Amino acid sequence: KIKRIAIPSSVTLIEISAFRKCSSLIQISIPSSVISFGERSFSGCSSLTQITIPSSATSIEQYAFNGCSSLTQITIPSSVTSIKNFAFGGCTSLKNIKFENPSSLTSIGKYVFEECSLAQFIFPPSVTLIEEGSFFRCSFLTQIIIPPYITSIDHNVFSKCSSLTQIFIPSSVKSIGNKAFFKCSSLTQILIPPYVKSIGLFAFSQCSSL
Repeated sequence: KIKRIAIPSSVTLIEISAFRKCSSLIQISIPSSVISFGERSFSGCSSLTQITIPSSATSIEQYAFNGCSSLTQITIPSSVTSIKNFAFGGCTSLKNIKFENPSSLTSIGKYVFEECSLAQFIFPPSVTLIEEGSFFRCSFLTQIIIPPYITSIDHNVFSKCSSLTQIFIPSSVKSIGNKAFFKCSSLTQILIPPYVKSIGLFAFSQCSSL
């Protein structure tokens, strides 16, 4: 059972499912020559505790680290412009995400941080798109500040974030999707900006402290 791997600098691409379900893998060293991670490349590496994403990477693909349940922290380099669907979903020990400054990240895909143990999340100001369920069931998340260029809060984005007490919505937001804050049972107050035109089904349903 391999526990540690050092990828040589001759490698530029980690293909789809390359290390999928390598459940004994604890640590992997990725050289700066790697410019792309394929879908599910490290999915299900349940013993992986740390990984460094090289500054050459421009995106984190779908399910790339999904189910890496021992991963506690990650640094997103400034070169990354998008984190795609379910990339860190099921990373139940993930408590800290750091973005290098200045960040180029513009989009966070669907259910990217589903069930992560984040207590706080600071968006890079470059983010303009937060897709459906990005923070679904992040039950330790207490506070969030949405970046200033977001125009919509998609469906289920903060659904079942049961520890969320504060949310700051910028005036750029025009719509709040279905179940956006569903079962945010610790949320005590929220200021809806004056330019919001629609609030979706069950958007604040079962926010029992509101």
